[in-house]
Amino acid sequence: MNVRAFILVQTEIGFSASVAKQCQVLTNTISVDQVTGPYDVIVVVECSSIEELGMEVVAQVQQIDGVTRTLTCPSVHLVKNFSAAG
Repeated sequence: MNVRAFILVQTEIGFSASVAKQCQVLTNTISVDQVTGPYDVIVVVECSSIEELGMEVVAQVQQIDGVTRTLTCPSVHLVKNFSAAG
């Protein structure tokens, strides 16, 4: 079973664009968005295990120049076919 997680990334001032660009090419990355608010970048990853997710965060995202903090939010339920009624 795959593990999907949302990695919320804080960066140094002026680094969000370069951090987002570097996150796009990381192993297991599904999407990357620059956002406003307390976090600067949100990275969505999908890994084969929680251990692989830990390695993804520690070994890859946290090592990117300009990253100051990450918060990893593993998904507890994957919704496959969600559509609005109407």
